[in-house]
Amino acid sequence: MRKTNIHSVNPGDKLARPILQENGNTLLGSGVELNQRFIDRLMGLGIDTLFIEDPMTDGLEPTSAIRDDTRNRASDVIYKTMTSLMDQPVIKGRTIAPELGRTFRKVFSEIITDLIGREEMMVSLTNMHVADSYLFNHSLNVAILSGIMGLAKGYNRNQLEELGMGALLFDVGMTRIPKELLKKTGVYTPAERAQMEKHTEEGFNIIRAQHDISLLSAHCALQHHERYDGSGYPRKLKRDEIHEYAQIVGIADVYDALTSTRPHRKRFTPSEAIEFLFAAGNTYFDLDVIKIFCKHISIYPVATSVLLNTGQIAVVALNNPLAVHRPTVRIIREPDGTPPPTGYQIDLKDEPSLMIVKEV
Repeated sequence: MRKTNIHSVNPGDKLARPILQENGNTLLGSGVELNQRFIDRLMGLGIDTLFIEDPMTDGLEPTSAIRDDTRNRASDVIYKTMTSLMDQPVIKGRTIAPELGRTFRKVFSEIITDLIGREEMMVSLTNMHVADSYLFNHSLNVAILSGIMGLAKGYNRNQLEELGMGALLFDVGMTRIPKELLKKTGVYTPAERAQMEKHTEEGFNIIRAQHDISLLSAHCALQHHERYDGSGYPRKLKRDEIHEYAQIVGIADVYDALTSTRPHRKRFTPSEAIEFLFAAGNTYFDLDVIKIFCKHISIYPVATSVLLNTGQIAVVALNNPLAVHRPTVRIIREPDGTPPPTGYQIDLKDEPSLMIVKEV
């Protein structure tokens, strides 16, 4: 299979991975043959990349960070919990969320079990979701990325649980923001911006009210928009004043936001998002924490379609953890647009004159 921009997809192409709805249910399954109506509909839903079957890339399978059934169960729990909280009135200044801790502890336990079972620690987030699922899918992705960071830093099980619970629930305060404001695509007014920024404190109050969730987990909600240089909110904390859990969640939040389709801008590629994070070192986030995070992110995930400086189109076949910018690629189109008579691969770390220009 290969991942490609939806504008490069043609009627007759077959999906190699499913398209998921906001609750994790399948919108279009693997093996579905696309027609122009399907393609137009997917574009309208905010899908900008697809995994497509291609004989030239047989055997190339992107490795998911967690198992599909784990992701589906987690997506369902997050969706049901968040939508329930959105519809729930605030009673005496508090949101009632029974069994929030027990429910999300079970979810993160399955996630961390999958992450621990991985052969290597480099991850990519490969699932395709409709744009309306951003809030729910984003929380899950942030939890996965934060879990990888916790493992990389050698956290014990209790620390992993505190971090994971905070990561899964870091944006729970968004359920207290008016839906019309969440869906707004234009520029916020100063009053709207101030209202949106309240989600950090709203989330903190929801989580700290749970008797079985650590207060440190609640600080992931409160502090994930704080910045290393003191420019963040709500308290303009600096450097070590920001808890490490919140720094990790903040980095994961920015990375997944940048690499997700949003109504107001195009998606960043993983390599572009990594460049942004490095540029933000010791300004938005502690550079040492960013380095650990970026060490475990696959910049060019397996099955990604790329353009080489030679004009060749290739698909990433293998990542090299010691040279993340120089993967092994499989050539599927020569510079003149024709497929090679026989498939062949190039290890870019052995070919210094070749480089990836962009994803296609």
